Amino acid sequence: ANGQGGMSGPAVFPVALKLIRQVALASDLPIIGMGGVDSAEAAIEMFIAGASAIGVGTANFADPYACPKIIDRLPEVMDKYGITTLEDLRKEVQTDLLGK
Repeated sequence: ANGQGGMSGPAVFPVALKLIRQVALASDLPIIGMGGVDSAEAAIEMFIAGASAIGVGTANFADPYACPKIIDRLPEVMDKYGITTLEDLRKEVQTDLLGK
């Protein structure tokens, strides 16, 4: 250990969203959104911020089935918000919100 603490999980989610948006605005590189993804809703928010994919970390410590639960719930959340496919959402974000 180096004597310094770190933050992870839900506490960093708002910061992660902001940074993903900043990188998405500045670059065409694919972005893997991580930091506080613990639900299908959070995953969708990462895509809306500009992520091309998402990663789940800390949520796996609390629930080893976090990833399959998020994946299983994605269709329900997508239906709720009228999202047809994640690819369509990604393209919409790139054109409408990011102007690309």
